[in-house]
Amino acid sequence: MSMFRAKKFDLGCFTNIKIIRDHSKRKAFEAAEPERQALRYIIRNTTLPMRTRAMAQLQLTQMHCYTRPTQIRNRCIMGGKGRGVLRAFKISRYNFRMEALAGNLPGVKKASW
Repeated sequence: MSMFRAKKFDLGCFTNIKIIRDHSKRKAFEAAEPERQALRYIIRNTTLPMRTRAMAQLQLTQMHCYTRPTQIRNRCIMGGKGRGVLRAFKISRYNFRMEALAGNLPGVKKASW
């Protein structure tokens, strides 16, 4: 498990453990993605022997859970919230509103009509 923890914090400043864990999951996923794709290709290839496909399936299921794409969740980079995150800005709705009202987001202004 310790091999999936971030050794060097290259995001700058982490605010809580959820952001650290998300960063670790993203790094583990990025490192294991070519191997996962190769195993999935072997599993889906019907021209290969069944034994080879079964071995690939076994290897895929034994990989760490952090290497799965479903483990990655969009989180707010300011507070770590996992819900209500705007993809374009990577921040939550509330933080987006506060930053926009303060004028910290370029190209964003309050609508009035």
